[in-house]
Amino acid sequence: MKHWRWEKDSQGLVWLTFDKAGESTNTFSRDAIEELSGALDAIAAERPKGLVIRSAKDNFIAGADVNEFVKLKTADEAFEFNRKGWDATQKLRDLPFPTTAMVNGFCMGGGLELALGCRYRVALDDPKTRFAFPEVMLGIWPSWHGLMWLPKLVGPAAAFDMLLTGKSVDARKAKRIGLVTEAVPLRIFENTVRMVTLAAPAPRRLPLLQRLMLGPLRGLVVSQARKQVAKRARPEHYPAPYAILHAWRKYDGDPIACKDDPACSLKALFEHPTTANLIRLFFLQDRLKSLGKGAEFNPGHVHVIGAGVMGGDIAAVCAMRGIKVTLQDTSPERLAPAVKRAAKLFERRLRDRRRVRDALDRLIPDVSGAGVAHADLVIEAIFENLAAKRELFERVEATARPDAVLATNTSSLKLADIAAALKDPARLVGIHFFNPVPQMMLVEIISGERTAPELAAKAAAFARLLDKLPLPVKDSPGFLVNRVLGPYLQNAFRMLDEGIQPEAIDATMEAFGMPMGPMELADTVGLDICLAAGKELARKGASGEPDAPRALLNKVALGHLGRKSGQGIYRWERGKPVKAAAARTDGNLTEALIEPYLTEASAVHAQGIVADADLIDAGLVFGTGFAPFRGGPLHYLASRK
Repeated sequence: MKHWRWEKDSQGLVWLTFDKAGESTNTFSRDAIEELSGALDAIAAERPKGLVIRSAKDNFIAGADVNEFVKLKTADEAFEFNRKGWDATQKLRDLPFPTTAMVNGFCMGGGLELALGCRYRVALDDPKTRFAFPEVMLGIWPSWHGLMWLPKLVGPAAAFDMLLTGKSVDARKAKRIGLVTEAVPLRIFENTVRMVTLAAPAPRRLPLLQRLMLGPLRGLVVSQARKQVAKRARPEHYPAPYAILHAWRKYDGDPIACKDDPACSLKALFEHPTTANLIRLFFLQDRLKSLGKGAEFNPGHVHVIGAGVMGGDIAAVCAMRGIKVTLQDTSPERLAPAVKRAAKLFERRLRDRRRVRDALDRLIPDVSGAGVAHADLVIEAIFENLAAKRELFERVEATARPDAVLATNTSSLKLADIAAALKDPARLVGIHFFNPVPQMMLVEIISGERTAPELAAKAAAFARLLDKLPLPVKDSPGFLVNRVLGPYLQNAFRMLDEGIQPEAIDATMEAFGMPMGPMELADTVGLDICLAAGKELARKGASGEPDAPRALLNKVALGHLGRKSGQGIYRWERGKPVKAAAARTDGNLTEALIEPYLTEASAVHAQGIVADADLIDAGLVFGTGFAPFRGGPLHYLASRK
């Protein structure tokens, strides 16, 4: 066998190891599934005391090889490929002796279905161990028994929290909800796997309410879940979560039984344009990740200057990822809110007192700026003022180590203008994060005319260390994301000036597929920032009118800056905008609102600001939330013609 190997030990246990040939990650290709099926037949003939399935990689199994989906030409081929996975996991489930999945790292999609086919699952208690069903994010559903088996194991509530969102759970949460039998540290990992398999404990029994939800209350569960899904996704845009609920209610998650049902069949999903577009974005995301592999750069110390929302959150994300960070501002009073915000982030994400404490220990307030002299990377994140940034970098260059990377988080100023203050302009690179930093995946990596290529490569590698998606962009007004958003927001404000209801503007673009409308987006970003960025882009000659919209000017003059001030286009309560019922709109308003966005994306492509159209699509989906089911703005434009 090419991908699998197995051996029987002195205690009668068989250890079956998955080691995908020529790959750094285990995924299920067609031949890997066929080999697994053959291995299970051979192991069954041995009649061992038990079977352990493990990985030779840093992760367990990342799911099915998405390249297999690209090869599929028809829905019948997709069904046949799915049947192979279904049969293999069922064969594992039917073995007459104890079986255990020894899970380290990612256990995703088909990998989780394989683990569910085992009687037991023992997980390595490590932050990298994650369980998830991301299929819904590709427009399909877990059809190798995942939809059938997960609700029976953990109950429908916990199961659908994973199945309908693609969200992952760590080893400890997996233990709490009953997904894994044990979650243990590395020192006792193998021994625990051995003991569980040989002891063969009785399976966990679900509480009565969960059993009722699997039976007589199943219809109610689906009805409530459908209401929650409807708040986030329309069935015509994202059919997969609705298909999941229908398939579970009517067919108990059996893809063979629902083969010809258009409401949930794999054939219907395979032929829906959303699925092709979401798979396209999966590959574009992988491409962005690959752009961070051009250099070895693992900074042990990052110094961030500016403890506002952006700078503070950049520092917090660095500390959360294990990097020592010094955070500089002019006084302890300016630093305190950033540290407080970081503590809340750590508690929410890390969920372990020791890990929270360690992350806070790595985040060091630094009023004097002493950290500049020791840092591997210095990131400037102060307000958007060219003179202030030039003066700052002049001081930083004199103090920083000669090999330190100097970066700016500017959102609209040209690198060439900022770097004019440096003796060596080649040292400056742009690392542009988006707000909110912990949630937004995209990071623009900006190269000026004189930026050293190796520094841009290091900046991209740094973005990947933070689990972000680096996008190389040439130095130009607004780069990619803000340049495209500028005319889009300005156009929406012009419509506001013309008397169109803000709720109608937002509802129109949400119906188009945007995660939020332009008015809510502007409030979230900050109306003062929108005004300043718009003026800067207009001054630099990017698309847009030099005169700001009247509604925007009036709001900023009144101090109504959006979410951060509690009042902007909308009044904000508990972090959410208070909106009136939206008036009905038509397709003409949709076209009028989105056209400047599409026009500017095309202009960026024509001017070569980003390498190609696919990367522009990736940047605007992951940076602005452009409707993912449409595959990206330029892809959408091409399909519209």
